[in-house]
Amino acid sequence: MAITTADPRPTSKYDRHLSQRLDQIEEVLAQFATQYGGGLGGHKPGDVAHVGQCDMPKVPERVLGPGVSDERASLIRYVDRKWVNGTTLRYFLFDEGPFAGDAYNMDKVREGFQIWADVGIGLNFEETEDIDEAEVRIGFQPGGSWSYVGRDVIDIPGQNERTMNIGWDLRNDPRGVDTAVHEIGHTLGFPHEHQNPFSGIVWDEDAVYAYFAGPPNNWSREQTFHNVLRKLTSADVEGSEWDPDSVMHYGFGPGLILEPDEYRTGLRPELGLSDTDKAEVQKFYPKAQAEKTALLEPFKSAVLDMMPADQVNFLLQPTATRDYTIRSFGRADMLMVLFRKDGEVTRFMAGSDDAGTEDNAEIAIRLLQGEEYILRVRMMSHFGSGRVAVMYW
Repeated sequence: MAITTADPRPTSKYDRHLSQRLDQIEEVLAQFATQYGGGLGGHKPGDVAHVGQCDMPKVPERVLGPGVSDERASLIRYVDRKWVNGTTLRYFLFDEGPFAGDAYNMDKVREGFQIWADVGIGLNFEETEDIDEAEVRIGFQPGGSWSYVGRDVIDIPGQNERTMNIGWDLRNDPRGVDTAVHEIGHTLGFPHEHQNPFSGIVWDEDAVYAYFAGPPNNWSREQTFHNVLRKLTSADVEGSEWDPDSVMHYGFGPGLILEPDEYRTGLRPELGLSDTDKAEVQKFYPKAQAEKTALLEPFKSAVLDMMPADQVNFLLQPTATRDYTIRSFGRADMLMVLFRKDGEVTRFMAGSDDAGTEDNAEIAIRLLQGEEYILRVRMMSHFGSGRVAVMYW
């Protein structure tokens, strides 16, 4: 007699979908355990993983004048690479050529921008298919993930050059979208959290150099020092305690950290934005219900009552089409950025930054009658009398 057994696989469409999702979750968990030693980023020394760590490009530090005090330098560096609040960052995703990504990885980057936006911040993100319109240009060339930090992205020569790269298939990365969120965090102006000088981390430096020299990173000693062992100055993270769960923190496997003792067996940040990540991005880029702007009239100065890191916004309505000069006055380190209003969005026009010099911020530009412009002014530090003003003529 033939014995018939029931097919254990689900037969309904919903059950089949659920079974497939469970299989996918089990596969990711298996990768997570084998590649990361049971936690985020925790490669065991000697393991060969399919994904690496962020290799942040090295750029020259701002050179400050000889008369700049330590306190003034500290305030400048605290705000140095942050955008003025209210900026719309346009990003371009390479979809052809050597930097091209596929639909899955491009969607993960879009999701990463949305995760930051959902915190509720004063920056706006807009995807564009016109690379000439993009401040942020994102490639997917294999070999390493990285991003320039904050306003450094606008100093990259060549509008066809990448400012960010996702260097491996995020399908194979247990961190998933967090890799994109991390790189976007750099674009917003945030450094690596494990380099926070308040971390108290004591490294086994020989082990760190040896680990990152091997696959998948294959870094030089200079790259390892720049991305891992180098401590940031306290000015870079002023007011920010160390956050081992930050999305800007690497995960580390056992044998790399000597102190604190609890991390000798590895440090594995939680997935997603931490509460500190959210607080820090809201501190620099607070969400406003409606942008407050004061009318700045030609030939009339506006006195600024500001503290370091404060920002004020002005509306400019030129009455004639001609060349104008916009300038700050007083002994202060200022960042001025001019935008043109284009319906509900603003378009970057020009900027000036006098930090660390004896000069004043100044923008020389042609403005058009009938157009409206927004001037955003952020103070880095003030010295001398502390009285500053802005005017255009």
